[in-house]
Amino acid sequence: MRWIVFDYGEVISKRTNALPELAEVLGADPIAFESSYWAHREAYDRGLADLEYWSLVAGQSLEPQVSAQLTKIDTTGWLSVEQSTMDLIADVKAAGPGLALLSNAPSAFGRMVEVEAWSKQFAHLMFSGDLGIAKPDAEIWAALLDRIGAQPADCVFFDDRQVNIDGATAAGLHGRLWRSAAQARTDLAGLGWL
Repeated sequence: MRWIVFDYGEVISKRTNALPELAEVLGADPIAFESSYWAHREAYDRGLADLEYWSLVAGQSLEPQVSAQLTKIDTTGWLSVEQSTMDLIADVKAAGPGLALLSNAPSAFGRMVEVEAWSKQFAHLMFSGDLGIAKPDAEIWAALLDRIGAQPADCVFFDDRQVNIDGATAAGLHGRLWRSAAQARTDLAGLGWL
């Protein structure tokens, strides 16, 4: 069976709009907050607990209720999806290839996505925070292929980051850099998959 695997952030979703609100909750300078938010994000995506992440971002120990508030704002901020990508996903689903999602994202975000109606189109939802490994690590491609029961050549992987595409390609998948849903359609048509 052929599989089409999508990244989430800035492929399925729009870029988060939550950073100003998060900074406001902490009473932080928005520019300094954004820098800290991204500086610690990889560790969060690899399984760092919510409270530890937000305490690092804030530069101080936070109470669990503040961490929970920040986590809710953050996950909600990433839930706005691109309609053109949703249309592509629906067309892929109708055409027959299997659909999977592989995202570098914290576990808390994974739990939010799992209850979104659109996520039901995917046979598999995989989040780095649950796995303790992240793209572009070689281990994550092995975990993906094991989960979906596929050979690398039977998978097309879309991501907006070249380093992740390079990792997928090195693992034998058909890696395609995400530029737009229209470009993805062209890529899939070129492979004869759509």
